[in-house]
Amino acid sequence: MKGKGVSFDVVRDLALKLPDTEVGTAWGSPMLRVGGRIFAGIPVHKSAEPGSLMLRVDGAERDALIAELPDIYNTAAHYENYSCVLVRLSRIRLDALEDLLRMAHRYVSTRHPKRARTNRPSRSPRRARAKR
Repeated sequence: MKGKGVSFDVVRDLALKLPDTEVGTAWGSPMLRVGGRIFAGIPVHKSAEPGSLMLRVDGAERDALIAELPDIYNTAAHYENYSCVLVRLSRIRLDALEDLLRMAHRYVSTRHPKRARTNRPSRSPRRARAKR
């Protein structure tokens, strides 16, 4: 795709066609979630190129995408240790973006469900006893 490329509004609209997709924010940036887990969003770290989209994918899949089309897919220092790929929205075709969103949604939704946070006491029992 040439010119301006795809906006996050288009990404959001495509993602909302997938089951159980939720729109929200994380670190002040728009994110897409399934089952409470982020599967796509605007990267917030300064090492990511402006106009990029972060998508959660398997590490091997990320490496294959980058090797095949490095002008579209990349990673940045901060994201190298995470299972995600950065996509240049100005260069991605709409059909490829739809496939990537499905892949990221599937990758995140088939992982173990997110554990509910428990309300832990502010102090460990050992420390609480020691203060008595």
